[in-house]
Amino acid sequence: MKIKTKLRLGFGFLFVVVLFFGAISLHYMNKIAVSSKVILKDNYESLRFARSMRAILDDHELPLPARAIAALEVQLRLEEKNVTEKGEAQAVAALAVAFRQLSAAGVDEQLQRQALKNARLQLRTIDELNMKAIVRKNDAAQASGEKAATYLIFAASMCFLILFSFVINFPGFVANPLREFSEAIKEISRKNYKQRLEFNGRDEFSELAREFNAMAAQLNKWEDSNLAKLQSEKLRIETIIGQMDDAIVGLNERKEVLFLNKVAAQLLNMTERDTIGSNVQELVKKNDLLKRILLVNGDDKPMKIYADGKESYFQLEKREIMISVYEDGKGQVLKESRKNVGEVYILKNITQYKELDEAKTNFIATVSHELKTPISSIKMSLKLLDDERVGSMNTEQKELVQHIKEDCGRLLKITSELLDLSQVETGNLQLNFVKSDPRKIAIYAMDAVRFQAEQKSIELELISRNDLPKVNVDTEKTAWVLVNFLSNALRYSSAKSKVVIQIVESGDHIEFSVRDFGKGIDMQYQKRLFDRYFQVPTDGNNKSGSGLGLAISKDFIEAEGGKIWVESAIGEGSRFCFLLPVVE
Repeated sequence: MKIKTKLRLGFGFLFVVVLFFGAISLHYMNKIAVSSKVILKDNYESLRFARSMRAILDDHELPLPARAIAALEVQLRLEEKNVTEKGEAQAVAALAVAFRQLSAAGVDEQLQRQALKNARLQLRTIDELNMKAIVRKNDAAQASGEKAATYLIFAASMCFLILFSFVINFPGFVANPLREFSEAIKEISRKNYKQRLEFNGRDEFSELAREFNAMAAQLNKWEDSNLAKLQSEKLRIETIIGQMDDAIVGLNERKEVLFLNKVAAQLLNMTERDTIGSNVQELVKKNDLLKRILLVNGDDKPMKIYADGKESYFQLEKREIMISVYEDGKGQVLKESRKNVGEVYILKNITQYKELDEAKTNFIATVSHELKTPISSIKMSLKLLDDERVGSMNTEQKELVQHIKEDCGRLLKITSELLDLSQVETGNLQLNFVKSDPRKIAIYAMDAVRFQAEQKSIELELISRNDLPKVNVDTEKTAWVLVNFLSNALRYSSAKSKVVIQIVESGDHIEFSVRDFGKGIDMQYQKRLFDRYFQVPTDGNNKSGSGLGLAISKDFIEAEGGKIWVESAIGEGSRFCFLLPVVE
């Protein structure tokens, strides 16, 4: 039976119950009304007629006048037509006989008085009969009303029980299947594809249950096939991770260890059985190396760890696991967003590359040191050649000697930079910290490049206060950085321009800056300016250096606890800056 048919039958039943109760109510109300009507009409009329006849008799003396007799006749006729009670007809007949005697002519006074007495007696009899009838009918009406009320209360109670039962049970006819469907859908959402619904019948719910069971069976079939595939892929991924030479540790969003390969287990001195599934916050309490790995954030420096019987170097990489999720947006539109579901830590063993890099650094330091002595000797010899006491040279020879001097100076500068770089890379950079006046450092750097500036007619301008706080730095290294900034600014500035050196106090730091008004540096090169061996492409008009000056400058400033950066735009020039902390 269809749900629509069942609903119609249910509400039709309610309609029949209401009609049944209404019919019973109307029936008993009508009976009470009929009983009341009888009481108010018939017996009341008889009493009224008797009272009228008694009043006529009381108001006139014997013998009765013709007008009184006529009135009595009228009331008697009405009473004869309204006889309703047993014995009332005999009393009315006797009353008629008495009235005839009263109205007859030639009757002596004694008979008239006897007739009057008899008439009054019959009137009293009529009154008593009707009064008793009224009392009897009133009792009957009350009994009928009580009976009707009892029936009505019973009928109302039955209707109430039926309607109450209908109200309680009938909604469950729709709500219970819907609740079962809701629970089944929740189980499906929890990936319980073995959930089934059992509905017997031919209504819409039964049809929907059969379709739901078919859908769940298909989902279960798909899950079984997909689960085998996922298990195979999971095993393959675990095998790949386990065979990798790098140490790998994976965490989920609850900071629990998802996987740990053999290399990581050996490095951390942990076992997979005791680690996988454990909370990493509990593990770091017993493992300092794991704590170091988790605390490192954005540090490119290699980690030194004792492994393979020696001090080894590892490069840590942290990757966040992001997945796409879809959420309800405005207008019932799905909105795609990214969600973090875990982290992966990879420790790459770079010991071999570190050793090669150290060997390279030592080789460069050795070669630079060995080259510095002969280059200095060549420079000294060139100085002697330029002396007139040794001998005079023609113009071509002087030009050759000048070119050799410039090349020797360039080679000497490169070897000095390589020696400084080797000191930084090997950690042997020696800094001599002293309390220095920032203004004096700037003046010293300006004096070092003043000759170079005068050759191009470039004005050097210093902007600073005289009472700046002192900085605790290596004066020579800091001045070297400023000289490097100034040399670059002079190289890329046009003749008869200006280079501005500015020193300002910025909080608890002193900011040094060198600004030129050249063509500027393209944004794509600015991020790599402080990388080693990087050189900005030129048009050939400016001679490039070794690509180490700015990299070494960065190492010097950061070693002194400062910060270095560049600000530049095409056509507006460049501004090289660094911050140094003031003396506490």
